[in-house]
Amino acid sequence: MEILLLGGTAFLGRHIAVAAAARGHEVTCVARGSNPAPDGIELVVADRDEDQGLAPVGGHHWDAVIDVSRQPGQVRRAVRDLHCSHWVFVSSGNVYADFSALEQDERSAVRAPLEGDVMEDMSSYGESKVACEAAIRSAGSSSTIVRSGLIGGPDDDSGRSGYWPWRFAHSTGDDVIVPDDPGFPCAMIDVRDLAAWIVSAAEQRLDGVFNATGPTISLGEVLAVSAQAARSQVPARPVPAARLAELGVGCWMGPASLPLWIDKPDWRGFATLDTTRARANGLVTRPLLDTLRDALAYENRRGGARRTGLDDAEERRVRAALDGNI
Repeated sequence: MEILLLGGTAFLGRHIAVAAAARGHEVTCVARGSNPAPDGIELVVADRDEDQGLAPVGGHHWDAVIDVSRQPGQVRRAVRDLHCSHWVFVSSGNVYADFSALEQDERSAVRAPLEGDVMEDMSSYGESKVACEAAIRSAGSSSTIVRSGLIGGPDDDSGRSGYWPWRFAHSTGDDVIVPDDPGFPCAMIDVRDLAAWIVSAAEQRLDGVFNATGPTISLGEVLAVSAQAARSQVPARPVPAARLAELGVGCWMGPASLPLWIDKPDWRGFATLDTTRARANGLVTRPLLDTLRDALAYENRRGGARRTGLDDAEERRVRAALDGNI
């Protein structure tokens, strides 16, 4: 197959490119050029924010176009300017309107689509992806819309999948600060498993909407597997949500946070999805231990500041406050 990948130089896009090339497909990536394409894969440097940004690849008929964009304008211009037999669009579970229930399926209500072509910030991420989905459906070709859950594993620069094994491997004291909510429902999908299934969807021209993430497990299980991945015997130190808030510790992601957990009852099902349809169509996910081991290896290689979690100074500060030393 001749596959046009809109992206392909970072995280999921890069893994898609590698997976497709490994299966013998001809892959062309379109990106700004801030990162190189994987070895042996053609890179067309283009700016998708420009009205004619896709002109260099618009005159060819592609067997499949795979798009990971979050900007409706970019997707609308792609649908307008590109010719293909099948679309694959990587959307998100963030499109759903209500996260109070666990493992909602593809028939669940979604948010209103974003008006306009540009998502200004992440507060409208779900609405933007809804608008992108609508653009793909208007293309007139068959399409796979993949509503992905949290993506983890090697190259996860967000740090959400790597933080817990990294922290157990590099504790700043005699314990690891964790939320006192071991039953919080969690799920993630390894970037390599998602990439492989996206290539399969393109090959099979799967038509429809599919949730894609890993099995639902508890935060307590994630922490136990993280400690196992780190080969750590350091115990977890559960801290109530109210106390964490007093100490300036946030949820889910970002600086000074504890990832994969949200202290809001209405968001308890946020990370989970019903993946029955995708699994019936070939989605296979590896054990969480494998994902977290490789996420830890990536964290150990990259070093430097992390976008998610407590850094060493913050964890020491929180522990000192809990011990009554400040």
